[in-house]
Amino acid sequence: MDEKVLKIYDEVVAINLNFERKGKTVPYTSANGYMFSLINKEGELGIRLSKEATIEFDKVFGAKPFKSHGATMREYVLIPESLLADQETLGKYLQKGYEHVMSLPPK
Repeated sequence: MDEKVLKIYDEVVAINLNFERKGKTVPYTSANGYMFSLINKEGELGIRLSKEATIEFDKVFGAKPFKSHGATMREYVLIPESLLADQETLGKYLQKGYEHVMSLPPK
């Protein structure tokens, strides 16, 4: 686990009252029965976004696929190093992930 990524993730999640970090070995957030962010065992952060938010993300950061346990996670984007340094913007994308899963039928 990348302690730097985990620290940033914990700080950004902590300031949003809509959700909380879960998981001991695989840190993640979930709502409405769906995960919408997680840190994989390589220490990379991925966020699940709507199609519209992914297009927006791609224009700014270049949307690269996010993998966990060797599988490409559908609807997830890999968070680049540059975005980890901008906690305010990272928090906005986490919120967009939350809003996306809340728009889906509950599991």
